[in-house]
Amino acid sequence: MSDSTFRDPDQPVAARVTDLLRRLTLDEKIALLHQHQPPVPRLGLPGFRTGTEALHGVAWLGPATVFPQAIGLGSSWDPDLLRRIGEAVGDEVRAFHHKDPVSVGLNVWAPVVNPLRDPRWGRNEEGYAEDPWLTGVLATGYASGLRGDHPYYLRTAPTLKHFLGYNNETDRATTSSNLPPRVLHEYELPAFRAPIAAGAAVAVMAAYNLVNGRPAHLSPLIDEQLRRWTDDDVLVVGDAGAATNIAGAQGYHPDHVTGYAAALRAGIDSFTEDDTDSLPTVARITEAVARGLLAEPDIDRAVRRILSVRIRLGELDPPECNPFATAGTDVINCPAHQDLARIAVRESVVLLRNAPAESGSDPVLPLDPDRIRRVAVVGPLADTLHTDWYAGSMPYAVTARAGLTARLPAATVTHHEGVDRIALRLGTSATYLQANGGAAGGPLRADSTAGGPPRAAAPEAAPQCCFDVFDWGDGVVALRSVANGRYLAAGDDGVLVNDRSGPGGWVVNETFRLVRDADGRTALHHLARDRYVTVGPDGLARAEAASIHTATRFAVELVTDGAREAAALARDAEVAVVVLGNHPMVCGRETEDRVDLALPAAQAALLRAVRVANPRTVLVLASSYPYAVEWADRHVPAIVWSAHGGQEYGTGLAEVLCGDADPGGRLTQTWYRRTADLPDLFDYDVIASDATYLYFRGEPLYPFGHGLSYTWFDYRDLRLSATEVGADDTVEVSVTVRNSGARAGTEVVQLYTRQRHSRVKQPLRQLRAFRKISLAAGAQTTLRFRLAAADLATWDVTRNRPVVESARHTVSVGRSSADLVATTTLTVRGERIGPRDPLAGPLWAADNDDYAGTAPADHLEGRDAVGAAEDGGWIAFTDVDFDSGPTAVTARVAHRPPLEGAGAGPGAVGRTADGSTVTLRLDDPLAGPVAGTLPVPATGGRDDWAEVRTELHGLSGTRDLYLLFSTAGATVSYLSFAGTATDGPARDMDGGA
Repeated sequence: MSDSTFRDPDQPVAARVTDLLRRLTLDEKIALLHQHQPPVPRLGLPGFRTGTEALHGVAWLGPATVFPQAIGLGSSWDPDLLRRIGEAVGDEVRAFHHKDPVSVGLNVWAPVVNPLRDPRWGRNEEGYAEDPWLTGVLATGYASGLRGDHPYYLRTAPTLKHFLGYNNETDRATTSSNLPPRVLHEYELPAFRAPIAAGAAVAVMAAYNLVNGRPAHLSPLIDEQLRRWTDDDVLVVGDAGAATNIAGAQGYHPDHVTGYAAALRAGIDSFTEDDTDSLPTVARITEAVARGLLAEPDIDRAVRRILSVRIRLGELDPPECNPFATAGTDVINCPAHQDLARIAVRESVVLLRNAPAESGSDPVLPLDPDRIRRVAVVGPLADTLHTDWYAGSMPYAVTARAGLTARLPAATVTHHEGVDRIALRLGTSATYLQANGGAAGGPLRADSTAGGPPRAAAPEAAPQCCFDVFDWGDGVVALRSVANGRYLAAGDDGVLVNDRSGPGGWVVNETFRLVRDADGRTALHHLARDRYVTVGPDGLARAEAASIHTATRFAVELVTDGAREAAALARDAEVAVVVLGNHPMVCGRETEDRVDLALPAAQAALLRAVRVANPRTVLVLASSYPYAVEWADRHVPAIVWSAHGGQEYGTGLAEVLCGDADPGGRLTQTWYRRTADLPDLFDYDVIASDATYLYFRGEPLYPFGHGLSYTWFDYRDLRLSATEVGADDTVEVSVTVRNSGARAGTEVVQLYTRQRHSRVKQPLRQLRAFRKISLAAGAQTTLRFRLAAADLATWDVTRNRPVVESARHTVSVGRSSADLVATTTLTVRGERIGPRDPLAGPLWAADNDDYAGTAPADHLEGRDAVGAAEDGGWIAFTDVDFDSGPTAVTARVAHRPPLEGAGAGPGAVGRTADGSTVTLRLDDPLAGPVAGTLPVPATGGRDDWAEVRTELHGLSGTRDLYLLFSTAGATVSYLSFAGTATDGPARDMDGGA
């Protein structure tokens, strides 16, 4: 190669990387494996960093355009809109990079493609949908915009988060997500595959959790799956601190050197550890090479993938070669991006309910700007906008109140937050807790030096004694001082101060619980410090008591009843708009899952009070997740939902409420009626647990795909181009949709299928295609969808591949997953999955058809094993053909500790296995005839296995085979059947097969 190959933009990327790689020393290459990569001056290689946050706008770099949260963008059901937003965000990233190329990297950590399996997940707002296919479609749109459409250069380098099986914050680094093969291949992987296969995403971030007992950062699926979906190099980055967890919190390897080496061999290319300090990572990988845990080719593979992305970003090329290199700061929050932010809000607002306030009248929405003269806009979110952890800094903020005021210039718009105002009196005294009245705030006191009357008989006359209470759910409140409008927090020394703009930060110091004792008095519990407030002899209030028994008790005096005052405003208005929802930094955020689906109690009380005062009430929910709002659905005539919408929220919302735009959003998650409708948060098996719209058998409050229009659409003439197709064929589905109403409107036409007969449990309905259309009143259009029979495949555990079964499929179209208005039948000529032949090869435990009381476990060779989580757990293999004549079985077994709870380390030593067995039963796990019993001896470490053998009897015909585990911790990797019994002792195994 010539001396200039790696700098020649006319050369292929692979050739340039190869040339550059051969010029780097081993030490220089190792230094490139950290998030913050140092420059190599002798080669003219600049410094580089991974990880600019760009989930729904550029975050943490100063004012930038803030779009709706990702769950809101998903609710638009508009991948082209997401592509345009991705382009805008990518251009702003480029502009920030142009301004500060050292601190702002072009590897962006977005989008999040974890399917939204459970709405209690703290990071629910970061994802797009509970359906993996829809998630993939939307993520491909957003990532395509971030990436750009140039065949060589990248606008930015989009990174999919978080691989794999990540939907809980509670003990997220130590819990293991159970992903049986069908759940893995049908639910978890497709959302990641689509953007990578399309070339839209060029990188992936590994997740904090374990999957089937193995840290996600060590998953063989990194190389076996995601890197096989494309011919391009895929960069895989670690999540912050996650590589350290391998030998730390997860206890999977004995030391960090071994853990880092294992991660690199598994496919992690860039380590996000120790913030900007790369020295520990460099030292650990250097030591791993010295120990022989890594060789230079291992380093080269990772560095090659890093350099491939860097070259495609154009960092070594003249700016005139790269169409994305010249973005200036004028693009940041430019008018075009502001307009796009407003469109994004408008297209993502979901009309959940719209009924008349009284019999014989029109539906409450849309509001008529020409007729309405008085509107009450109330609620804790009516005149404020909140941002989440990954949001940018809003250059300006249009609230719901501001948006409606601007849109209704002839109307009087009144406002009240609807929150209670209280005073906190110490015990039985007349002394009140008082805030500092200065604009900057200061320490809270309860003595005469606080600048206010220590014995205020009328606290409402002394603002320093009063606090507004914002209820964010689960008993968690934020307290705002009336004296200066700032929020209470505990400083580093525990002293309470009123100097904060609101709840925020990685550690939220601005939240409390008001805890009542048996005497009716109240203690103030500071959540971040987990300490109760005491008032010391110096009069200062401090969060320092470890127990409520040593906390200062307060009498909570109601100064202003917020619900009553808001209801009074509503009573005098023609319509009341109640804006409720969550604070994205409290009770549901990164590091914290929700405990339930309930609306905060004080907010629910406010809604009831307003509804009693004014039947023409509109509930506007602005939230990061669904709520169980059954009462509202029964009593409030109009309900609207959107995610937190960013800077243009109020403008876009007002356009929808006033009918300037039809509600364009549709739900991408099921809204359940109650928390009890959900399985355990840690149960990732959506098939067995009947989770998500795919398998949920109950009646949801609002189904997946739901969203109303201000007009009405009729469907007719659903047709198939063929009623019977082969497994490799494609059928065209056509349907005519007509706007039968009196105004223009937007509809999302959704196509679902259901397989009527199968060897395995199938989804009750599954989204296959959709189209978002806008039609004038009376207009109609015929839509055509292409449905590939191959997309109807099921993962077959008997052959470890996707299979299109011979079956009839119901093909339906409609307005949501529960409102399917036209159906027809498609017959597919595929395969018949026959009985298992036990002599055809190993019967892997993970390929079971059913289970109870067991969980997947890791295995040295990469194929998952199965272990008993409780005594008496079992797995089943249906339709095993024993006429092939098996007479004996050998099994690879181990005894491990069951993963009990979130903190159980997978590498720990379990209780002894004395007497532990695996019993092979036919037809029934508890009462079926016994075909044989395998002993499970005590084994050593995680990678130690034993081979055991037993003769079989009573086997004939096609039967269901059950493996019954006598004790928790008994683990099976596979069974190997033989037609002729062999004698001899079982061999102890170190993991090799």
